[in-house]
This record gives sequence, C-alpha cells and structure tokens, in this order.
Amino acid sequence: QVQLVESGGGLVQAGGSLRLSCAASGRTFSRYAMGWFRQAPGKEREFVAGRSWSGGRIYYANSVKGRFTISRDNAKNTVYLQMNSLKPEDTAVYYCAARDWEVTMAPQYDYWGQGTQVTVSS
Repeated sequence: QVQLVESGGGLVQAGGSLRLSCAASGRTFSRYAMGWFRQAPGKEREFVAGRSWSGGRIYYANSVKGRFTISRDNAKNTVYLQMNSLKPEDTAVYYCAARDWEVTMAPQYDYWGQGTQVTVSS
C-alpha cells in the first residue's frame, strides 16, 4: 500500500514558477513508477509527466515539454514537479500517482494523491 500526499500548489502569475512535491509512504517507493496528472474544470484528467523508478524513462506531455521537470528523491520518498514559465492554461488540480509497473502516460496507476490546486493568473 502506498499513500501519496501532494503539496506546493498555489496562485502564481503567468510566467512564474512552482514546485510541487509528492510525499509517499511505503517501503518500496523506489520501485514504483511515478506520474503527475492534472484536471481542469470541465475537462478530463490528463497526463503531465512520468518517470520510471530508475529514471531511465521520462515522459512529458507536449504541452509542458521544456517547461516542466519531473524528478524524484528515493531517499526521501518524494517526487517533484518543477513548473516554470507557467501559463493560465496550466491551471488545474495536479495529482501524483504511483504504479507498480512500467511508467505510462495512461491514467493506469495504482495509487493517487488527493490533488493540489495550481492557479495561474494572466
């Protein structure tokens, strides 16, 4: 069982930066693929970034490529999402997720956090 708790969301102006954190419980965190998804009002949940447990595979949505960076610190059981050059269209609830298998861009993850709100003002 893995429990995930996101933090770091908030209100930021366009062009600004935020760093989201996702703290995980569980002894086998280092073996899980981790992903970030987001859901804006009235829209479906969409993939943002994902990273394999080893870091050998990293995926980004085209909409965030070059602006967002996913990283993880297995010693701290934490995964991060550094978000730079934020745009109003990045406004959404951001969720982290863990998967006991290969990283994927599909929402086929085993565990989900409760989400953290990111609002980007124009």
